[in-house]
Amino acid sequence: MKKISILGSSGSIGKSTLDVVRKHPDRFKISGLAANQRIDDLIEQAHEFRPTIVSVGNRELARKVKAQVDDSVMVCYGEKGLIDVACCEEADLVMNSVTGATGIIPTIKALHAGKDVAIANKETLVAAGCVVTKLAKEKGCKLIPVDSEHSAIYQCLNGESRDQLSKLIITASGGAFRDLTKQEMTGLRASDALKHPNWSMGEKITIDCATLMNKGFEVIEAHWLFEVPYEQIEVLIHRQSVIHSMVEFVDGSIIAQMGMPDMRVPIQYALEYPNRLKSDYPKLDLSLISQLNFEKPDMARFPCLSYAFEAGKQGGTMPAVLNAANEVVNFSFRRNEACFSDFEKILDEVLSSHHNIQNPQLEDILHADAWAREKAELLIKRQS
Repeated sequence: MKKISILGSSGSIGKSTLDVVRKHPDRFKISGLAANQRIDDLIEQAHEFRPTIVSVGNRELARKVKAQVDDSVMVCYGEKGLIDVACCEEADLVMNSVTGATGIIPTIKALHAGKDVAIANKETLVAAGCVVTKLAKEKGCKLIPVDSEHSAIYQCLNGESRDQLSKLIITASGGAFRDLTKQEMTGLRASDALKHPNWSMGEKITIDCATLMNKGFEVIEAHWLFEVPYEQIEVLIHRQSVIHSMVEFVDGSIIAQMGMPDMRVPIQYALEYPNRLKSDYPKLDLSLISQLNFEKPDMARFPCLSYAFEAGKQGGTMPAVLNAANEVVNFSFRRNEACFSDFEKILDEVLSSHHNIQNPQLEDILHADAWAREKAELLIKRQS
């Protein structure tokens, strides 16, 4: 039986992971759960799955949780609590599904503790891919992708020789604004961007889908996960979200992974890799699909995608800066303190102002992250 700790158990990926565990109680057991503010969800999860340790955002929330869970459950809080759950001694696998750069340190600590990590927190590889992938190799730990796109590539490459790979093709739905002109997008607010046409996800990632920054981050992730240069990574808009990604080989053959847009499928694959489990999730009926469409993304309408490609190619601390600044603008946009066009303006200015550090250590990455947040917050205040 595989024992699992979940970072971000109250979010959409965390809840989907628990649903997979619920359907396979003979295969998986929950060792640890970490949420931030949603303690009602966490308490309910603790009662059902009986972990040995849970963590929340602060001491006051921890006190409330402690009063409502079994005495055998260790209750922690803050960054240390998140790390304690990630390093839970009995856990075999850590599902990292927290949002943002918060996931970097727990991932590193989990790898140091010899844990395999199912990585749904894309910011960890975007900001600190050079550090995290090197550490995983040193410790002999697996980094198993959970994003549907990277899971698709992972599956397409299974059993294939990497030196015969020609390129990775990452698909994108196009997000909520895929049919709008740049002018039409200018005055839109978060409530508009949160209407994703295909997927049900958390707010932060749904906004990133609307800007195509999410797809840009996935490009950077793919570079680190599969050790492929950026020149061999392509993005295609695929409105149906049926093909989750593809791999082209040197002979011109293309292998694609297809399925319904249901995150439980890649989550289950990550938990049981390299084996597959039966599921009762909705299955894809190819007879009902009339067509599959593909188109190149419009970089002029969605410059965030080009920022990600460029930051990735520059390397060093530049991706960490892009990620941090985007988190700030994304949060401000959700609070109606920034408009959609601010993504382009503020990210461009922050990136242009940064002095890139090549071959960074973790301290350099964290310093660049803090600098970019402060810079982006200042620019937003000046505009408002």
